[in-house]
Amino acid sequence: MIRNGEKQGDTAVVVRLGHLGDVVLATGVLDWWKRTRNLSFVFITRPGNADVLEEHPAVKEIVEVEPSGMSLRAWIAQCKQLSRHFHGLPLIDLHGVLRTRVLAQCWRGRVFRYPKKGILRRLYGTTRMRLFARALEQTNVPQRYAMALDKVPPGRIELLPKIHLNDGDRYAALGALKDIDGTPLVALHPYATHPAKQWPAEYWEELASQLDLAGINWVCIGRNDVPLFSETPRDLTNTTGLRQTCAVLERADVLVTNDSGPMHLAAGVRTPVVALFGPTAPAWGFYPAGRNDMVLERPLKCRPCSLHGKRGCTNGLECLASITPHEAMVAIQNILTA
Repeated sequence: MIRNGEKQGDTAVVVRLGHLGDVVLATGVLDWWKRTRNLSFVFITRPGNADVLEEHPAVKEIVEVEPSGMSLRAWIAQCKQLSRHFHGLPLIDLHGVLRTRVLAQCWRGRVFRYPKKGILRRLYGTTRMRLFARALEQTNVPQRYAMALDKVPPGRIELLPKIHLNDGDRYAALGALKDIDGTPLVALHPYATHPAKQWPAEYWEELASQLDLAGINWVCIGRNDVPLFSETPRDLTNTTGLRQTCAVLERADVLVTNDSGPMHLAAGVRTPVVALFGPTAPAWGFYPAGRNDMVLERPLKCRPCSLHGKRGCTNGLECLASITPHEAMVAIQNILTA
């Protein structure tokens, strides 16, 4: 049994379905609980997220489920099966949605939940009042995750993501970078799940040109229907798997990225980031927390306009379009100098 404030070696089941970045943010929390409570974990997540959990010393088993394709009845049956299989183990819900609450209802053991702050987020998203923003900014998402077991949230640095790579991953990265010689190396990630979170394509092209003029090597990573730099071997879009991409990021000196999953992947391999933020805000808790990370943003009254950047913009994406390639270049040089 897990009790707040106690150290105890045991196994617990963690559920976090969600997007890749959400699972990456949980990896540092697992590491923290392993160090402070000697806990190991069975991790329940969606297919495709498991790769970032491989080799993690706190993860004993990964269970992949795909509830989005199931009817509620089928999901309940799946939950009952999981509860029987892991009978008696505590469940830590790091998602807090209907699907995971159904799982909790079926669970044969103690259930722990993190403070999601859903009402507070909705109040801030609706009113944009600084009162609500300040309350949310006291903790980021990994700290909130940790509060499923810890009454007092650990420091942000303690909970930075941890992705554990092996020699095969690193060897694959060397193969991907065989046509790119020298250092320093800047990784560019110009893509995002939602268009409203994407820095303009022409800005990325201008930034690449400035890097060339400065004699700084660069490589483009990520996945997208149309690669942005398809005519150069520097564009690795759609060519590297998840762990190979992490190993490429580990070799990079800095990543420039939109608000996206690779931003958290870079944190997991301790590569500093220059993060471009537009429709989202620090109150949501997803900002990078590394000591050398830099965030470029504008204090506009219309921000934040959504939680994940799903809404379209009627202001010409001013929040991102007003951030210039020169500013990004200065941030890169500051990090390289540091």
